[in-house]
Amino acid sequence: MDLAAFRALEPLCWRAPSAHNTQPWRLRYEHWAVTVGWDPADALPAGDPTGRDLRLSLGAFVETCLIVAADAGLRLDWTADHDEADRRVGRLRPGRQPYRTPFRAADVRDRRTHRGRFTGGPDADVVAAVDAVVRRAGGAARVVPAAGRLRALLRTADRRVYAEPAVVAELRRWLRLDRACPRYRTDGLSDSCLGLGRVAATGLRAALAAYPALRPLGLPRLLAAGDDPLARGGGVLALIAPPDLDAAGQVEFGRVLMRAWLTLHSAGLAAHPLSQLVDVADTRDALGTLLDVAPERIVHVVRVGRPADPAPRSARRVQHRSSLLAVTPLDAVSLHP
Repeated sequence: MDLAAFRALEPLCWRAPSAHNTQPWRLRYEHWAVTVGWDPADALPAGDPTGRDLRLSLGAFVETCLIVAADAGLRLDWTADHDEADRRVGRLRPGRQPYRTPFRAADVRDRRTHRGRFTGGPDADVVAAVDAVVRRAGGAARVVPAAGRLRALLRTADRRVYAEPAVVAELRRWLRLDRACPRYRTDGLSDSCLGLGRVAATGLRAALAAYPALRPLGLPRLLAAGDDPLARGGGVLALIAPPDLDAAGQVEFGRVLMRAWLTLHSAGLAAHPLSQLVDVADTRDALGTLLDVAPERIVHVVRVGRPADPAPRSARRVQHRSSLLAVTPLDAVSLHP
């Protein structure tokens, strides 16, 4: 495998999605393979204590690498080899032919998370196409009825999330609400990607800075009531994983998640994750009852629709690291953030 050619593709590979845009993947170049792993500094131990979102993100990154390499004509295979102690999920190796996929590097480049307004949701054909992608992996895609019950569940989930000091502290670490922040253009959740104007961003920054004092006075409830993503249109889909999915299986399902997102993108739609519905046990259980499925099988919930306006591009740190990675000795390259 031409490792130099693959290195040149890294900036596009890093367009994969991750929770809070932490970009928790690392590549370790070896003589005949590239090991994919993560750096625990970019995990979310408070917001993602089971590591589900981390592993889904790593799987999405693997799928992105395979798509980008295939579009460049590179012959690349994936060998899963999940090892928690070594913080690796597997290796990209030379293959006999390029990875077979309907997607192109341009799809990876242009895909966006969109938290803004949608003019319409997915039609039956798009839902069926996403469901077909997920069913090939033993799961399913289900439409979640966007009635009052779902709105109430979202507010409950938001309130529970904002009530946890450790989760809020973690969120503050990854928020980029000030354009003078040194990491504004490298990672995290920027004000523009969150759809916040300057006044709203300043207000949120001030509220979170005063969180210890305001939390007992009802700040979590106020923050939860301050946003209603369902009011911005679109439909809601839940991705149902196969039963008894272990850690390695979650990584592989992250590859499925990426294919589902790109299927939506190919249809002219965008996605806005509503992960809080799955992160909070009570709302996940209620969602399971609503969908008549075991709650632990619900691994991803997303608002989907046709964007009314273009979404901003989220930041990536690889532009600042790629030249360093290209010259760093193997034993100095840390595995997987």
